[in-house]
Amino acid sequence: MPETYRWMILGLAVVVLLAEQMLERLNRRHLELHGLEIPEGFAGVVDAALLAKTREYTLAKMEFSTWVNLANAAGLLVFFFTPVWDLCNTLILSWKLPAWLQGSVYFVVLASAASLLSLPFSWYQTFKLEARFGFNTQTFGLWITDALKALLLSAVLLGLLSAGGLWLVARFPQTWWLWVWSFFFGFSLFLMVISPYVLEPLFNKFKPVDRPELTKAISALLARAGIRVSRVFESDASRRSRHTNAYFSGIGPVKRIVLFDTLLEKNTVPELLAVLAHEAGHWKKKHLFKTLAWMESLALAGFYVAHQVLQAPWISRIFGLGHPSFLADVIGLLFVASLLGFFLEPAVNYLSRQHEREADGFAAELTGEPQALAAALISLVKDNLSNLHPHPWYAAFHFSHPPLVERVRRLQSLPIRRQR
Repeated sequence: MPETYRWMILGLAVVVLLAEQMLERLNRRHLELHGLEIPEGFAGVVDAALLAKTREYTLAKMEFSTWVNLANAAGLLVFFFTPVWDLCNTLILSWKLPAWLQGSVYFVVLASAASLLSLPFSWYQTFKLEARFGFNTQTFGLWITDALKALLLSAVLLGLLSAGGLWLVARFPQTWWLWVWSFFFGFSLFLMVISPYVLEPLFNKFKPVDRPELTKAISALLARAGIRVSRVFESDASRRSRHTNAYFSGIGPVKRIVLFDTLLEKNTVPELLAVLAHEAGHWKKKHLFKTLAWMESLALAGFYVAHQVLQAPWISRIFGLGHPSFLADVIGLLFVASLLGFFLEPAVNYLSRQHEREADGFAAELTGEPQALAAALISLVKDNLSNLHPHPWYAAFHFSHPPLVERVRRLQSLPIRRQR
Protein backbone atom coordinates (compact mmCIF):
# COMPACT_ATOMS: atom_id res chain seq x y z
CA MET A 1 0.00 0.00 0.00
CA PRO A 2 2.77 2.57 0.78
CA GLU A 3 4.27 1.85 -2.64
CA THR A 4 0.90 2.61 -4.28
CA TYR A 5 0.67 5.97 -2.51
CA ARG A 6 4.22 6.76 -3.51
CA TRP A 7 3.42 6.16 -7.18
CA MET A 8 0.31 8.33 -6.80
CA ILE A 9 2.40 11.21 -5.42
CA LEU A 10 4.93 10.76 -8.22
CA GLY A 11 2.07 10.83 -10.72
CA LEU A 12 0.74 14.06 -9.18
CA ALA A 13 4.20 15.63 -9.44
CA VAL A 14 4.41 14.69 -13.11
CA VAL A 15 0.89 16.08 -13.78
CA VAL A 16 1.83 19.40 -12.18
CA LEU A 17 5.08 19.56 -14.16
CA LEU A 18 3.29 18.81 -17.44
CA ALA A 19 0.57 21.36 -16.67
CA GLU A 20 3.21 24.02 -16.00
CA GLN A 21 4.98 23.20 -19.25
CA MET A 22 1.70 23.29 -21.16
CA LEU A 23 0.92 26.76 -19.81
CA GLU A 24 4.43 27.95 -20.70
CA ARG A 25 4.05 26.55 -24.22
CA LEU A 26 0.64 28.22 -24.70
CA ASN A 27 2.03 31.53 -23.50
CA ARG A 28 5.06 31.27 -25.75
CA ARG A 29 2.97 30.38 -28.81
CA HIS A 30 0.53 33.23 -28.10
CA LEU A 31 3.36 35.73 -27.89
CA GLU A 32 5.01 34.44 -31.05
CA LEU A 33 1.72 34.93 -32.93
CA HIS A 34 0.62 38.28 -31.48
CA GLY A 35 3.72 39.85 -29.93
CA LEU A 36 4.19 42.42 -32.70
CA GLU A 37 0.56 43.61 -32.70
CA ILE A 38 -0.02 47.06 -31.18
CA PRO A 39 -2.93 46.69 -28.73
CA GLU A 40 -5.89 49.04 -28.66
CA GLY A 41 -5.03 52.11 -26.59
CA PHE A 42 -1.29 51.79 -27.19
CA ALA A 43 -1.08 53.32 -30.67
CA GLY A 44 1.39 56.19 -30.70
CA VAL A 45 3.00 55.17 -27.40
CA VAL A 46 4.55 51.84 -28.37
CA ASP A 47 6.04 51.04 -31.75
CA ALA A 48 7.18 47.97 -33.66
CA ALA A 49 10.77 48.26 -32.37
CA LEU A 50 9.64 48.33 -28.74
CA LEU A 51 7.26 45.40 -29.27
CA ALA A 52 10.01 43.41 -30.97
CA LYS A 53 12.38 44.01 -28.04
CA THR A 54 9.60 43.20 -25.56
CA ARG A 55 8.84 39.95 -27.34
CA GLU A 56 12.51 39.01 -27.42
CA TYR A 57 12.91 39.76 -23.71
CA THR A 58 9.74 37.88 -22.73
CA LEU A 59 10.67 34.85 -24.83
CA ALA A 60 14.14 34.80 -23.27
CA LYS A 61 12.57 34.89 -19.79
CA MET A 62 10.16 32.12 -20.77
CA GLU A 63 12.98 29.90 -21.99
CA PHE A 64 14.96 30.56 -18.82
CA SER A 65 11.88 29.90 -16.66
CA THR A 66 11.29 26.60 -18.44
CA TRP A 67 14.80 25.39 -17.67
CA VAL A 68 14.54 26.56 -14.05
CA ASN A 69 11.22 24.77 -13.60
CA LEU A 70 12.60 21.58 -15.11
CA ALA A 71 15.71 21.75 -12.93
CA ASN A 72 13.63 22.36 -9.80
CA ALA A 73 11.29 19.49 -10.67
CA ALA A 74 14.24 17.19 -11.36
CA GLY A 75 15.84 18.16 -8.05
CA LEU A 76 12.63 17.46 -6.10
CA LEU A 77 12.08 14.13 -7.83
CA VAL A 78 15.67 13.06 -7.16
CA PHE A 79 15.42 14.13 -3.52
CA PHE A 80 12.07 12.50 -2.75
CA PHE A 81 12.11 9.45 -5.01
CA THR A 82 15.70 8.23 -4.71
CA PRO A 83 17.78 7.29 -1.62
CA VAL A 84 18.99 10.91 -1.27
CA TRP A 85 16.32 11.90 1.26
CA ASP A 86 16.82 8.70 3.25
CA LEU A 87 20.55 9.42 3.52
CA CYS A 88 19.96 13.03 4.62
CA ASN A 89 17.26 11.96 7.07
CA THR A 90 19.46 9.27 8.64
CA LEU A 91 22.42 11.65 8.94
CA ILE A 92 20.50 14.48 10.63
CA LEU A 93 18.59 12.17 12.97
CA SER A 94 21.90 10.62 14.05
CA TRP A 95 22.88 13.95 15.62
CA LYS A 96 21.72 13.56 19.20
CA LEU A 97 20.17 17.00 19.70
CA PRO A 98 17.08 18.18 21.61
CA ALA A 99 13.96 17.60 19.50
CA TRP A 100 13.26 21.30 18.86
CA LEU A 101 16.90 21.98 17.89
CA GLN A 102 17.18 18.85 15.75
CA GLY A 103 14.05 19.85 13.84
CA SER A 104 15.28 23.39 13.39
CA VAL A 105 18.61 22.13 12.02
CA TYR A 106 16.75 19.68 9.76
CA PHE A 107 14.66 22.38 8.10
CA VAL A 108 17.42 24.99 7.92
CA VAL A 109 19.93 22.57 6.36
CA LEU A 110 17.52 21.44 3.65
CA ALA A 111 16.28 24.96 2.90
CA SER A 112 19.83 26.37 2.79
CA ALA A 113 20.94 23.57 0.46
CA ALA A 114 18.05 24.38 -1.89
CA SER A 115 19.00 28.09 -1.81
CA LEU A 116 22.63 27.36 -2.60
CA LEU A 117 21.66 25.12 -5.51
CA SER A 118 19.55 27.96 -6.94
CA LEU A 119 22.45 30.44 -6.97
CA PRO A 120 23.75 29.51 -10.45
CA PHE A 121 20.31 30.27 -11.90
CA SER A 122 20.19 33.57 -10.03
CA TRP A 123 23.65 34.46 -11.37
CA TYR A 124 22.65 33.66 -14.94
CA GLN A 125 19.42 35.65 -14.67
CA THR A 126 21.20 38.69 -13.26
CA PHE A 127 24.43 38.79 -15.26
CA LYS A 128 23.35 37.21 -18.53
CA LEU A 129 19.62 37.58 -19.15
CA GLU A 130 18.97 40.94 -17.42
CA ALA A 131 22.31 42.35 -18.52
CA ARG A 132 21.61 41.35 -22.12
CA PHE A 133 18.58 43.65 -22.18
CA GLY A 134 20.22 46.51 -20.31
CA PHE A 135 18.46 46.08 -16.97
CA ASN A 136 21.21 44.86 -14.67
CA THR A 137 23.28 47.44 -12.80
CA GLN A 138 24.42 45.12 -10.01
CA THR A 139 28.07 44.31 -9.41
CA PHE A 140 29.13 40.76 -8.68
CA GLY A 141 30.24 41.83 -5.19
CA LEU A 142 26.82 43.29 -4.39
CA TRP A 143 25.12 40.19 -5.77
CA ILE A 144 27.22 37.91 -3.54
CA THR A 145 26.58 40.14 -0.52
CA ASP A 146 22.82 40.09 -1.16
CA ALA A 147 22.85 36.31 -1.58
CA LEU A 148 24.74 35.76 1.69
CA LYS A 149 22.49 38.16 3.59
CA ALA A 150 19.37 36.46 2.21
CA LEU A 151 20.74 33.02 3.05
CA LEU A 152 21.63 34.01 6.62
CA LEU A 153 18.38 35.89 7.20
CA SER A 154 16.22 33.04 5.90
CA ALA A 155 18.18 30.54 8.02
CA VAL A 156 17.65 32.62 11.17
CA LEU A 157 13.94 33.21 10.55
CA LEU A 158 13.28 29.60 9.54
CA GLY A 159 15.27 28.38 12.53
CA LEU A 160 13.20 30.49 14.93
CA LEU A 161 9.92 29.47 13.32
CA SER A 162 10.68 25.76 13.26
CA ALA A 163 12.15 25.72 16.78
CA GLY A 164 9.14 27.53 18.19
CA GLY A 165 6.69 25.41 16.24
CA LEU A 166 8.27 22.12 17.29
CA TRP A 167 8.37 23.19 20.93
CA LEU A 168 4.63 23.84 20.73
CA VAL A 169 4.05 20.44 19.11
CA ALA A 170 5.80 18.75 22.04
CA ARG A 171 4.08 20.95 24.62
CA PHE A 172 0.54 20.58 23.24
CA PRO A 173 0.39 17.20 21.44
CA GLN A 174 -3.41 17.26 20.95
CA THR A 175 -3.97 20.91 20.06
CA TRP A 176 -0.64 21.90 18.54
CA TRP A 177 -2.27 22.73 15.21
CA LEU A 178 -4.02 25.74 16.81
CA TRP A 179 -0.99 26.86 18.83
CA VAL A 180 1.45 26.57 15.92
CA TRP A 181 -0.92 28.43 13.61
CA SER A 182 -1.24 31.23 16.20
CA PHE A 183 2.54 31.39 16.59
CA PHE A 184 3.16 31.53 12.84
CA PHE A 185 0.45 34.17 12.38
CA GLY A 186 1.86 36.32 15.18
CA PHE A 187 5.38 35.92 13.81
CA SER A 188 4.27 37.08 10.34
CA LEU A 189 2.59 40.17 11.83
CA PHE A 190 5.75 40.90 13.82
CA LEU A 191 7.83 40.74 10.62
CA MET A 192 5.45 43.19 8.92
CA VAL A 193 5.99 45.64 11.76
CA ILE A 194 9.80 45.41 11.86
CA SER A 195 10.40 44.90 8.14
CA PRO A 196 10.59 48.61 7.15
CA TYR A 197 13.16 49.38 9.84
CA VAL A 198 15.08 46.12 10.31
CA LEU A 199 14.81 43.82 7.29
CA GLU A 200 14.46 46.08 4.24
CA PRO A 201 17.48 48.27 5.16
CA LEU A 202 19.64 45.15 5.01
CA PHE A 203 19.30 45.25 1.23
CA ASN A 204 18.42 48.82 0.27
CA LYS A 205 19.06 52.35 1.44
CA PHE A 206 16.05 54.57 2.01
CA LYS A 207 15.68 58.32 2.27
CA PRO A 208 12.68 60.66 2.33
CA VAL A 209 11.64 61.82 -1.13
CA ASP A 210 13.45 65.15 -1.59
CA ARG A 211 11.33 66.83 -4.23
CA PRO A 212 9.28 69.66 -2.64
CA GLU A 213 6.70 69.84 -5.43
CA LEU A 214 6.12 66.09 -5.35
CA THR A 215 6.15 65.89 -1.55
CA LYS A 216 3.53 68.62 -1.27
CA ALA A 217 1.34 66.93 -3.89
CA ILE A 218 1.71 63.55 -2.13
CA SER A 219 0.65 65.05 1.21
CA ALA A 220 -2.43 66.59 -0.37
CA LEU A 221 -3.28 63.34 -2.15
CA LEU A 222 -3.02 61.20 0.96
CA ALA A 223 -4.97 63.75 3.00
CA ARG A 224 -7.84 63.47 0.50
CA ALA A 225 -7.66 59.70 0.84
CA GLY A 226 -7.74 59.90 4.64
CA ILE A 227 -4.56 57.82 4.90
CA ARG A 228 -1.69 58.50 7.27
CA VAL A 229 1.71 57.04 6.51
CA SER A 230 4.91 57.58 8.44
CA ARG A 231 6.74 58.87 5.36
CA VAL A 232 7.21 58.51 1.62
CA PHE A 233 10.64 57.06 0.89
CA GLU A 234 12.91 56.63 -2.10
CA SER A 235 14.94 53.43 -2.38
CA ASP A 236 18.23 53.00 -4.22
CA ALA A 237 16.85 50.32 -6.56
CA SER A 238 19.08 51.61 -9.36
CA ARG A 239 22.09 49.95 -7.66
CA ARG A 240 20.68 46.62 -8.81
CA SER A 241 18.35 47.16 -11.76
CA ARG A 242 16.78 49.68 -14.11
CA HIS A 243 13.31 48.20 -13.53
CA THR A 244 10.77 50.56 -11.96
CA ASN A 245 8.26 49.94 -9.17
CA ALA A 246 6.59 51.24 -6.00
CA TYR A 247 5.09 49.56 -2.95
CA PHE A 248 3.55 49.97 0.49
CA SER A 249 5.55 48.59 3.39
CA GLY A 250 4.77 47.88 7.02
CA ILE A 251 1.47 47.70 8.83
CA GLY A 252 -0.50 49.91 11.20
CA PRO A 253 1.41 52.96 12.47
CA VAL A 254 4.66 51.98 10.71
CA LYS A 255 3.24 51.75 7.19
CA ARG A 256 5.03 53.78 4.55
CA ILE A 257 5.25 54.21 0.79
CA VAL A 258 8.45 53.32 -1.05
CA LEU A 259 9.24 54.56 -4.56
CA PHE A 260 12.09 53.17 -6.62
CA ASP A 261 14.53 55.92 -7.60
CA THR A 262 14.19 54.62 -11.16
CA LEU A 263 10.45 55.35 -11.01
CA LEU A 264 11.07 58.88 -9.73
CA GLU A 265 13.55 59.48 -12.53
CA LYS A 266 11.32 58.36 -15.39
CA ASN A 267 7.77 59.44 -14.48
CA THR A 268 6.00 62.79 -14.33
CA VAL A 269 4.41 64.12 -11.12
CA PRO A 270 0.83 63.23 -12.22
CA GLU A 271 1.97 59.69 -13.09
CA LEU A 272 3.76 59.30 -9.76
CA LEU A 273 0.67 60.52 -7.90
CA ALA A 274 -1.47 58.05 -9.82
CA VAL A 275 0.86 55.19 -8.85
CA LEU A 276 0.76 56.32 -5.22
CA ALA A 277 -3.02 56.58 -5.35
CA HIS A 278 -3.17 52.99 -6.59
CA GLU A 279 -0.99 51.82 -3.69
CA ALA A 280 -3.11 53.89 -1.29
CA GLY A 281 -6.17 52.16 -2.71
CA HIS A 282 -4.91 48.83 -1.40
CA TRP A 283 -4.84 50.26 2.12
CA LYS A 284 -8.13 52.12 1.83
CA LYS A 285 -9.88 49.00 0.51
CA LYS A 286 -8.23 46.91 3.27
CA HIS A 287 -6.81 44.45 0.75
CA LEU A 288 -3.95 43.42 3.03
CA PHE A 289 -6.34 42.50 5.83
CA LYS A 290 -8.75 40.74 3.47
CA THR A 291 -5.90 38.72 1.97
CA LEU A 292 -4.55 37.93 5.43
CA ALA A 293 -7.98 36.77 6.60
CA TRP A 294 -8.42 34.54 3.55
CA MET A 295 -4.93 33.08 3.63
CA GLU A 296 -4.83 32.58 7.39
CA SER A 297 -8.20 30.83 7.33
CA LEU A 298 -6.80 28.49 4.71
CA ALA A 299 -3.63 28.05 6.79
CA LEU A 300 -5.66 27.22 9.91
CA ALA A 301 -7.55 24.54 8.00
CA GLY A 302 -4.22 23.27 6.67
CA PHE A 303 -2.72 23.00 10.15
CA TYR A 304 -5.76 21.06 11.35
CA VAL A 305 -5.51 18.65 8.41
CA ALA A 306 -1.78 18.28 9.08
CA HIS A 307 -2.51 17.40 12.72
CA GLN A 308 -4.88 14.66 11.60
CA VAL A 309 -2.50 13.31 8.96
CA LEU A 310 0.57 13.33 11.20
CA GLN A 311 -0.90 11.11 13.92
CA ALA A 312 1.40 8.31 12.74
CA PRO A 313 4.65 8.38 10.70
CA TRP A 314 3.09 6.78 7.64
CA ILE A 315 4.35 9.47 5.23
CA SER A 316 7.93 8.43 6.02
CA ARG A 317 7.00 4.86 5.12
CA ILE A 318 5.40 5.94 1.83
CA PHE A 319 8.74 7.46 0.79
CA GLY A 320 10.64 4.41 2.04
CA LEU A 321 12.66 6.11 4.77
CA GLY A 322 14.60 3.76 7.01
CA HIS A 323 14.08 5.99 10.08
CA PRO A 324 10.49 7.31 10.15
CA SER A 325 10.06 10.51 12.15
CA PHE A 326 7.65 13.39 12.69
CA LEU A 327 10.16 15.76 11.06
CA ALA A 328 10.37 13.68 7.89
CA ASP A 329 6.58 13.39 7.82
CA VAL A 330 6.27 17.18 7.94
CA ILE A 331 8.66 17.58 5.00
CA GLY A 332 6.83 14.94 2.97
CA LEU A 333 3.49 16.57 3.74
CA LEU A 334 4.83 19.98 2.71
CA PHE A 335 5.95 18.50 -0.60
CA VAL A 336 2.50 17.03 -1.29
CA ALA A 337 0.85 20.29 -0.19
CA SER A 338 3.04 22.26 -2.63
CA LEU A 339 1.83 20.03 -5.47
CA LEU A 340 -1.81 20.48 -4.48
CA GLY A 341 -1.22 24.21 -4.09
CA PHE A 342 -0.70 24.46 -7.84
CA PHE A 343 -4.43 23.95 -8.30
CA LEU A 344 -5.20 26.78 -5.87
CA GLU A 345 -3.09 29.31 -7.75
CA PRO A 346 -5.92 30.48 -10.06
CA ALA A 347 -8.18 31.25 -7.07
CA VAL A 348 -5.43 33.10 -5.18
CA ASN A 349 -4.45 35.14 -8.23
CA TYR A 350 -8.08 35.85 -9.12
CA LEU A 351 -8.54 37.45 -5.71
CA SER A 352 -5.34 39.46 -6.19
CA ARG A 353 -6.45 40.67 -9.64
CA GLN A 354 -9.78 41.81 -8.18
CA HIS A 355 -7.90 43.83 -5.59
CA GLU A 356 -5.74 45.40 -8.29
CA ARG A 357 -8.83 46.43 -10.26
CA GLU A 358 -10.31 48.00 -7.13
CA ALA A 359 -7.06 49.87 -6.47
CA ASP A 360 -7.04 51.15 -10.06
CA GLY A 361 -10.60 52.39 -9.64
CA PHE A 362 -9.74 54.05 -6.34
CA ALA A 363 -6.74 55.80 -7.91
CA ALA A 364 -8.84 57.07 -10.81
CA GLU A 365 -11.48 58.42 -8.42
CA LEU A 366 -8.98 59.97 -6.00
CA THR A 367 -6.86 61.77 -8.60
CA GLY A 368 -9.70 62.43 -11.01
CA GLU A 369 -7.24 61.60 -13.80
CA PRO A 370 -7.48 57.94 -14.83
CA GLN A 371 -5.41 58.81 -17.88
CA ALA A 372 -2.46 59.57 -15.60
CA LEU A 373 -2.46 56.04 -14.18
CA ALA A 374 -2.89 54.65 -17.69
CA ALA A 375 0.15 56.68 -18.77
CA ALA A 376 2.12 55.40 -15.76
CA LEU A 377 1.27 51.81 -16.65
CA ILE A 378 2.31 52.39 -20.26
CA SER A 379 5.56 53.86 -18.93
CA LEU A 380 6.04 50.67 -16.88
CA VAL A 381 5.54 48.67 -20.06
CA LYS A 382 8.26 50.62 -21.81
CA ASP A 383 10.65 50.68 -18.85
CA ASN A 384 10.24 46.99 -17.92
CA LEU A 385 9.52 45.49 -21.38
CA SER A 386 6.33 43.97 -19.94
CA ASN A 387 4.47 41.37 -21.97
CA LEU A 388 1.37 42.89 -23.57
CA HIS A 389 0.13 39.59 -24.99
CA PRO A 390 -0.10 36.91 -22.27
CA HIS A 391 -2.23 33.86 -22.98
CA PRO A 392 -5.49 34.06 -20.96
CA TRP A 393 -4.93 30.65 -19.33
CA TYR A 394 -1.38 31.54 -18.33
CA ALA A 395 -2.56 34.86 -16.90
CA ALA A 396 -5.33 33.10 -14.96
CA PHE A 397 -2.80 30.81 -13.29
CA HIS A 398 0.18 33.10 -12.80
CA PHE A 399 -0.79 36.79 -12.99
CA SER A 400 -1.41 38.53 -9.67
CA HIS A 401 -2.30 41.69 -11.65
CA PRO A 402 -4.72 41.98 -14.58
CA PRO A 403 -2.96 42.05 -17.96
CA LEU A 404 -1.66 45.55 -18.67
CA VAL A 405 -3.70 45.98 -21.83
CA GLU A 406 -6.89 45.30 -19.88
CA ARG A 407 -5.94 47.78 -17.14
CA VAL A 408 -4.99 50.55 -19.58
CA ARG A 409 -8.12 50.05 -21.68
CA ARG A 410 -10.35 50.21 -18.59
CA LEU A 411 -8.67 53.35 -17.26
CA GLN A 412 -8.84 55.12 -20.60
CA SER A 413 -12.60 54.51 -20.70
CA LEU A 414 -13.20 56.29 -17.36
CA PRO A 415 -14.24 59.97 -17.27
CA ILE A 416 -11.82 62.68 -16.11
CA ARG A 417 -12.83 64.51 -12.93
CA ARG A 418 -10.07 66.95 -12.10
CA GLN A 419 -9.57 67.79 -8.43
CA ARG A 420 -10.10 71.41 -7.44
